[in-house]
Amino acid sequence: MVKFLDDRQKRTGWLLIAISVAYLVYFLKVRLLTAGLPIEKKEWVYFGGMILCLMMGTANVRLATMRQRRKLEQSDKTTA
Repeated sequence: MVKFLDDRQKRTGWLLIAISVAYLVYFLKVRLLTAGLPIEKKEWVYFGGMILCLMMGTANVRLATMRQRRKLEQSDKTTA
């Protein structure tokens, strides 16, 4: 757990993922699947932006993991 809190890139990625998933679930559940006022263009732009945030968050987490693996491989090579 402490290791997770040290990696700023991974923490930022998970934050982006959490916020975008929360908004996407809200949008789908409250705005898209229920009857109500028509959805405005601004809300569709936010929806697209949250999809982009989700992709950026996923990329951040994956890149941080790859960087951590590379560091471990390099440290294994120097100790061996």
